[in-house]
Amino acid sequence: MRRIAFLTLFAMASLTAAAKDVSIIWAKPTTAPHVTIDRGTLASSASAGATRLDLAVTPVNEASALPVLVTVETAPRAFTFTLSDVSADYPVWLPEDGVIVTDRTETRTYEQIAAAIRRRGGQTKLQQIAAAAETNFDRAAATGRDLKLQTWLGVTRDIRLFRIDENMETFQPKFAGYDTPLPETPKQPATYAFQLGRGWGPRRDTLTRRLDEQVLPILRGEVDDDAIHYDVTMFASLERSPLTAETLRGTDYLVADAFGHGHMFTPAQAEAEKKIHETELNSPEEVVLYARAVAINRGSAPQYALFRTAMPSLATPISPKLPETTYDAAHGLGAFASGRVFAVSKLNGKALPAEEMSVLLRPGETAMFEFFVPHRPVSRERALALAQQSFDHRLGEARMFWRVKLHTAAQWKLPEARIDEMVRAGLLHLDLITYGREPAGTLLPAIGLYTAIGSESAPIIQFMDSMGWHDTAARAIDFFLQKQHDDGFIQNFNGYMLETGAVLWTMGEHYRYTRDDAWLQRVHPHLTKAAAYLIKWRERNMQPELRGKGYGLLDGKTADPEDPYRSYMLNGYAYLGLARAAEMLRTAAPEESARYLAVANALRADIRTALDDALAHSPVVPLGDGTWVRAAPPWTNYRGPVMLHADGGRWFTHWTMTGRDSLLGPLYLVFQEVIGPREPIANELLQVNSELMLRDNVAFSQPYYSRHPWVHLQRCETKEFIQAWYATVAALADRSTYTFSEHFAPASYHKTHEEAWFLMETRWMLYLEDGPTLRLFSGAPRAYFQPGAKLSVQKAGSYFGPLSFDAAVTPEGREIKITVDCPGTRRPGTVEIRVPHPQNLQPTSVSSGEYIADRETVRLSGFDGHAEIVLHY
Repeated sequence: MRRIAFLTLFAMASLTAAAKDVSIIWAKPTTAPHVTIDRGTLASSASAGATRLDLAVTPVNEASALPVLVTVETAPRAFTFTLSDVSADYPVWLPEDGVIVTDRTETRTYEQIAAAIRRRGGQTKLQQIAAAAETNFDRAAATGRDLKLQTWLGVTRDIRLFRIDENMETFQPKFAGYDTPLPETPKQPATYAFQLGRGWGPRRDTLTRRLDEQVLPILRGEVDDDAIHYDVTMFASLERSPLTAETLRGTDYLVADAFGHGHMFTPAQAEAEKKIHETELNSPEEVVLYARAVAINRGSAPQYALFRTAMPSLATPISPKLPETTYDAAHGLGAFASGRVFAVSKLNGKALPAEEMSVLLRPGETAMFEFFVPHRPVSRERALALAQQSFDHRLGEARMFWRVKLHTAAQWKLPEARIDEMVRAGLLHLDLITYGREPAGTLLPAIGLYTAIGSESAPIIQFMDSMGWHDTAARAIDFFLQKQHDDGFIQNFNGYMLETGAVLWTMGEHYRYTRDDAWLQRVHPHLTKAAAYLIKWRERNMQPELRGKGYGLLDGKTADPEDPYRSYMLNGYAYLGLARAAEMLRTAAPEESARYLAVANALRADIRTALDDALAHSPVVPLGDGTWVRAAPPWTNYRGPVMLHADGGRWFTHWTMTGRDSLLGPLYLVFQEVIGPREPIANELLQVNSELMLRDNVAFSQPYYSRHPWVHLQRCETKEFIQAWYATVAALADRSTYTFSEHFAPASYHKTHEEAWFLMETRWMLYLEDGPTLRLFSGAPRAYFQPGAKLSVQKAGSYFGPLSFDAAVTPEGREIKITVDCPGTRRPGTVEIRVPHPQNLQPTSVSSGEYIADRETVRLSGFDGHAEIVLHY
């Protein structure tokens, strides 16, 4: 007879509580299970042979919101269930453990119950995606949110920006994330409004917006007002100097940091910023918003075009009274009572005669309305000089400035026009708010209105490296090193404590891309200080009393929520940072490298121990196919996802109940290399994340904080990746101007952290390093290989050095040719090329390599730097 050990917590039971009878049924005989009951008492127990254990459990307090938890410790591993979850209709079935928990009245065997559940034909959410047709952008857009967002215009490196509202009617000059203070409007942010046409009417979609050439940070719009159409162009440039790389000055990174929300200074940093603050803000020339609207009468009779030039406006409906202004009609100058000019206005190349104008246009006739608004008002003398600027010349100059930037980056050409444009627009969006002095020096990789964050700026820097902007990436990394504390701690934003590990990871990624030993020598002292800080932090937590409670794990706040716990995300970044530090120093400082690697491996082991314990003691959760799976909390010393409240608490944050579990949760450990993507634990975490915390395979609220798309790619789950990739970008990015929101709810805009993760996911979809293997097209949609399709990536950055590859499909679709070039000494040993035929066909012949049919992949072993493969269908 088996020996069964019981431990009951809270032994005093309520006199009125009724016992619940449950049975634990194993597929195979088990020995000596140890049962622990929390918040309940054991009324009775009985063992029916080696495969069944019957329990009667009485809750201590039936009225409590805290559930009774029953933990069963036995081979092969422990599990926990919530007493109230057990039922005969939907038994708790853990197939990986070969165990079922059900009502005590159940008479069937394990096999019979399992067979009955299978016959129901249920599917998990991931199984449903795998069984369905591959999605695309249009299908995702049909059900996703359609966000209309602000457009930010600027000249890059400079914190002087203009935010244009989504209706193209108002705009605000900003210093990075902050309002521009004007003495003339002391009680509200500087805000201007203009009007084209008659205004808001009954029709929707009377305004269309896009980027110039579909990718440049130059805003184009078209206003449909019956017969009169207005073609609008808006961009930022300099007041006097030509906009070129040589004339661009930028803003010192410390001053830029001061104008980023959430920034943090040490006393020394605050003092250094104070000394240069005024000089940096008072440049000898302003950044200017240049705007033009060309009205055309497309009707068959004369019609009036209506214009209202840029004028101070209320920032909100309850803003204070507007300041007095004057208008100089002879010169088209709008000025405050102070005499400072806020706008220069023109009509058909001459001064606009009045602030509001109506112009009769015959059919086909046009009128050209322009206004130039300096970031801060200027003197009358400067305004008169500004009025002499040519809009056409400035526009051509701005186009050339941004085109040159794109030309210096890797060249991608994708068969899907929207995504092709978003890659190039996205790179310029990142660059637009990367602040710092030119031509050299530290750069601040901002994330929307926020200052740089070691975790959130990581994908921005890494995409710059992917696009070959290695110098820009290195200068952006310098921001974190210049602001590093004397003790090695890196903290720049809102009390976040994960930045030290995250920055070390990004440094390691930069070194993988570049193998720049001169750079490594320069940053080595910073690397050493950061690693030492993490090691000391870990040592403070290696206390005997923490055994079983997160021994050796770092404690601290990970993101916005005030959760100063031993979170898995925080510790995963610490492990990843130390591991990359060891990798970087393997040749330059082998003893130091070995020390960091030993600490990293020990930390990894402690993280896994804590996670194993959490999985054992967290209540299992149901999946759509009738199975149940173990779940994990986001940190130690809690049981299960906090959204399920097994240990109580208030966890709603940022418009969602799921945020702490999905956006900051244990699945990060797979991305952070603590857990292998194909390990059984990774499958458990992925299933729980999908079933409880995603819809359409997209996380709630701030979806790009969830790293599950990367996990799908690593596991060769292509449909699941594509579902997440399309559904997220379709719902979070403005479909007209390609800028990203931070959240699905109204929050902050031009959020480059989100945009950069989209860009990195697109990069991984096209090329992904996997140890010594380069994987191409591992997440590419089938539509990318339609007849006549062409796909090209030239001179991209990779772990293997500069990389170029392309795919071309013949017009009839019978042949697909792939070319790969990676000629450097770091080239991969193996290249795997997935070629998903749009009709799911298998090739009749492959010119070289080994074809793996179930993965639709050609494997090239012994890659010598160049390959050409032709697949015939």
